[in-house]
This record gives sequence, structure tokens and C-alpha cells, in this order.
Amino acid sequence: MSTDPTVETAAGAEERVHPVRVAVLGSGSWGTTFAMVLADAGCEVRLWGRDADVAREVSTARTNEKYLPGIALPPMTGTTDAAAALAGAQIVVVAVPSQVARATLTGLRELVEPDAVIVSLMKGVELGTDERMSQVIVEALDVPLSRVAVVSGPNLAPEIAERQPTATVVACADPDAARLVADACASSYFRPYTNSDVVGVELCGAVKNVIALCVGMAQGRGFGSNTTATVITRGLVEITRLGLALGADAETFAGLAGMGDLVATCTSPLSRNHTLGRHIGEGMTLEEAVAATGTTAEGAKSCRSVLDLAQKHGVDMPITQGVVSVLYDGLPVEDMARALLARPQKAEGVGA
Repeated sequence: MSTDPTVETAAGAEERVHPVRVAVLGSGSWGTTFAMVLADAGCEVRLWGRDADVAREVSTARTNEKYLPGIALPPMTGTTDAAAALAGAQIVVVAVPSQVARATLTGLRELVEPDAVIVSLMKGVELGTDERMSQVIVEALDVPLSRVAVVSGPNLAPEIAERQPTATVVACADPDAARLVADACASSYFRPYTNSDVVGVELCGAVKNVIALCVGMAQGRGFGSNTTATVITRGLVEITRLGLALGADAETFAGLAGMGDLVATCTSPLSRNHTLGRHIGEGMTLEEAVAATGTTAEGAKSCRSVLDLAQKHGVDMPITQGVVSVLYDGLPVEDMARALLARPQKAEGVGA
């Protein structure tokens, strides 16, 4: 028998003799995809969701046709039993819609292992409190911030599910916890980088969805590449302004969680926020656009809480304001474009 404690898996990752046990909460497209990444990397994965048919299919057929049609999953356990999913889990990954995170997690607080690292895949700001998802997790699960990590980057679930190569950022105040999560998800097609800027990484993930809505609206109205590039570039300025006001690291915004994720979300037809924005630009109401998109587009809800957060800190975010006005105040997309272009001229730059 070999004395080597690891063996190579088909995905090229190292399989541990004592694999890390991970619970993934949320069996939608991103939760299932990240569960696949973890299993391919050699973890023992339990995927929890409320749909019994999905859980059964994940366990027996190794597919999730509802959310990832045509994708073959590695061995993992699907379950609707939260206690069974969380028992012994060293890492708990949260991939539920951001606006139901608090209610979902509060009910699971007593089931989480006392030393587990909690990983947020969520990209939003909570309505009513304007709190980032790491803050919601800390309060809902009563855990220290040092045990909460955030994963974000150019990570469109359908492409990762096909095992196309990409990279991501794992941010945590505790470098050992960040490394634990990074090691757990590293594989031949998924490369994690670590940093300590939880605030910056979270804000990038939340606000880029709002900017993607604006890009989609513009493209839905027939505007071209110049408009798209302008919105993306000025959108990054808005994200950076807000992040710096909240104490984030400026370098984060030029990295994978910042510009990387912003470009992917604003330009890909696989982006739910881009798709919803395009439907709005084509003339649909918000309700019609949500129905046509078919899955959660976090930016449509988070845009209001992002704007509230910016206003509390005196941060100017005209694109975000425009998206809120279109979605909730009935402002036509053309009027939003005219209002943005009519703003007073000034020097370019984050601090201008």
C-alpha cells in the first residue's frame, strides 16, 4: 500500500485521505456548481436544499437538470435534512438568495459546528439593514467575523459547471481560514486566490450586479459597445468610491473580484442581471423581466440597499441611482441615459 497521503483525482486535484467535509446550503445553479467544484477537489460534500426531487437526483443520478441541465456531477449527497448536511461539516457554504439569508441561517444556527468556517457565495446587500452578507452571517449564526469567508470573482456558474478554467478570490480576516477554503476548492479548472479584504470583495460582488443591469438595459435599447464600455468603466468608479468609503483596499477593485467579475457579469448572456436588464431595456416591466429571466437576479433587489448604503456614507453613485429609478420609479431607460450624460462635467477619477 502506498504511503503517499494523497492521490490524483480525474480533475487533477489532490484527494485527501481524510477529506474536508463540506455542507453547501442552496441547491440552485451556483450552489450546485460550487458543490461540484468542492467534490472535484476531493471534499466530501453534502448539498442541502428544500426541493426533495433535486436532492434525490443529485444523490442518485448525479445530475441537477432543473438548474444545471446536461451537467454530470461528481459523487455528493443531496439532502433536505439540514441537520444531516451540517453534522461534522468543517466548512459551511451559503448559496441562498441574499434577501432570505438571515431567516434561513437563523433557523440553522444550532446545527452549525462550533469551529466551522462559513463561506458566503451570496452577492447582495440586505434590504432594510443595508448590511453585507458577511455581517448577516455573523448575526444570524452568532459567529465571529474571523470565521466568515467570502468567495467572489468572474464565476458564471454555467461555464464553471462545464469545468471551463477560471479563478476566484477567497477573502477572510483570518488567513488560515482563507487558506482552508482555498485549498478545499482548488482544482485543475478552478484557481482560488486569497486576500483579507472582505469588505471590498463583497461590495464588488454586490454592486457589479447593479452595473450589469444598467448595461443590459442599454443593450436592450440597442446601444452599442461604446455605451457598454462607458457604463462598465464608470460603474467600476462607483464601486471603488463606495468601497473606499467603507474601508476597502483599493487594489481589490482592479482584481478578479472587481474588474474581473464586473466584465464577466456585464458582458455575458449567461449573467442573470445582464439578462434581466436587457428585458427591461426591451420594454418589459420588472415583473415581466423577472419572470422571463427565470432565476434570481440579485441586483434587482440589492440596488435599493446599495443606494441607501451609498447615501448614508455620502457617496455619489449616479448609475446605481438611475437603475433604481428605472426599476422602481418608472423612469424610461432613455431618460436615465440622458440624465447621466447631462451631469456636470468634471475630471475623471474616483476622487473627482
